[in-house]
Amino acid sequence: MSTSNNRSRSTGIELILAAAALSAASAAALSTAHADSSAQPQIPVCDKKIGTLAVTEPENPWWTAMQLDSPAALIKIYVSQSKCFTLVDRGKGLAAAKAERELAASGEERVGSNIGKGQMKAADYVLVPDIANRNRDAQGTNVGGALGGLLGHGIGAVVGGVSLKSKTADVVLTLTDVRSTEQVALEQGHAKKTDLGWMGGGGLGFFGGFAAGGASSYANTEIGQVVAMAYLDAYTKLVNDVKSSAPDAKADNVQQAVTMTKPGKLYTKPDLKSEVVRDLDAGMQLYPTGDKQGVWWKVNDELGNEGWVVSTMVQLAK
Repeated sequence: MSTSNNRSRSTGIELILAAAALSAASAAALSTAHADSSAQPQIPVCDKKIGTLAVTEPENPWWTAMQLDSPAALIKIYVSQSKCFTLVDRGKGLAAAKAERELAASGEERVGSNIGKGQMKAADYVLVPDIANRNRDAQGTNVGGALGGLLGHGIGAVVGGVSLKSKTADVVLTLTDVRSTEQVALEQGHAKKTDLGWMGGGGLGFFGGFAAGGASSYANTEIGQVVAMAYLDAYTKLVNDVKSSAPDAKADNVQQAVTMTKPGKLYTKPDLKSEVVRDLDAGMQLYPTGDKQGVWWKVNDELGNEGWVVSTMVQLAK
């Protein structure tokens, strides 16, 4: 009988200890989850520029249905604070710059203003923010369901992913190489209402610069905050992806095509005494390889022939 009681007592203690351990593990998990949800999100920062970037609005203005600002304004804030790209303005700033250049060309501005052709910085990449299509059968509370019928069945039809009812957002960022039109990166971001737990601890400071950047609506509404977090998720993935692949838009692309300004010859070597590969007619298009020796450029023609031409006999193709 005594042995039986001892066994019962031992089993009871083991159960109590197991329950205590389980309770402690659950408390730790909840504590960790709370810490994760209360941590203010961080915009990724780069130690060097990846290239120049233009941010362009998607064709479908889905944000107007939720009375939000253009997502391009939001992305420009992330890009500016991340220091990963040099932003070039292809919107209102460009329009204003063109007006200023027209004044300079008409002679209205002072001598020495130094405004003219050949000064505008080229964009290496174009970034387009859009929303992802997760549920084509969604009804009125899903923006994709409301706008999907207005689009065709091509690339523009891939929309949706922002639900006013469940307060979730699925967005897409597409990064394209301007010179080659190659899609360098495509990243999807996701966020939901419960991801905003960090705001209870004074996290509103994260949205502090949104008003100055023309994206105040992403700070003032709950669905706007969710969309902003989804874009931050996508942008963080995009930056990590691009940093790991280390693209160089200028080096990765061939030189701009040139045309012959007058008849000439394609030589096997950068020497007028070398063998002639073929005759070149005025207006013929050639493709520089990037190799140069003095006034000589190494080029390919449209038939795949390779050789050297005198650079003074060519001009950039129009």
